[in-house]
Amino acid sequence: MDRKALIKLWEAHKGAEWPRLANCHEGPLMTLDTVICGCVVYFLDSQEGLDEQRRAIVDDCLSDLETLVAEIEEECRPYFHRLRELGTLLLIAP
Repeated sequence: MDRKALIKLWEAHKGAEWPRLANCHEGPLMTLDTVICGCVVYFLDSQEGLDEQRRAIVDDCLSDLETLVAEIEEECRPYFHRLRELGTLLLIAP
């Protein structure tokens, strides 16, 4: 995994506005965003990477994210696709 790619994607995500969702999934999506982003921050601040517990949490979040993104408006999906990519990069990180 290229750490520079993760940092670039993370900077883009931090600078993005929260999408305007018109369905009941906003709360769960906010939670997934918070958890995955917290793991990104931990990873970038840590010399050791993610521990197995955090990897399992990110993996669970990605599964939930996949289900919820299928049910939201098309114009909101890029934000969550980027979030999914961040989570995926964390899971393939050494």
